[in-house]
Amino acid sequence: QVQLVESGGELVQPGGSLRLSCAASGFTVTSYARTPMSWYRQAPGKERVLIAHIGTAGDATNYADSVKGRFTISRHNAEKTLYLQMNSLKPEDTAVYYCKAHVVTGPDLWGQGTQVTVSS
Repeated sequence: QVQLVESGGELVQPGGSLRLSCAASGFTVTSYARTPMSWYRQAPGKERVLIAHIGTAGDATNYADSVKGRFTISRHNAEKTLYLQMNSLKPEDTAVYYCKAHVVTGPDLWGQGTQVTVSS
C-alpha cells in the first residue's frame, strides 16, 4: 500500500527554521524516482495551496511567491524521501503542511499533514 507520511512540524519562533520530511512507502525506488512531488499548506480557514514543486531528478523546482527565497524543496530518491527546508519563518507560515505525489499511473497521493506553528 502506497503511503506518504510527513514529519518535522512543530512550534517555532518567528525567524526560526524547520525541516519537514515526507517519507514514501509502498513505492519502489524506481517508481518513486519517476514521481514528481509537491508541498502544499493549508492555513486555518483557508484553502490548501501549492507552495513548492520538484521534478523527478530534483533539478527542476518551483515556488510560490510567498515562500520563494526562504523555503527549499529537495528529494532523496534512494531514500524515497521529500524535504522542505523552511528558513526565516513568519507567523503567516502557520499551517498544516502536506506533501503530494503526482502518481503517473494513478490518482495523486496525499500525506496526512504536519502542523507548523510560528509564534513567539
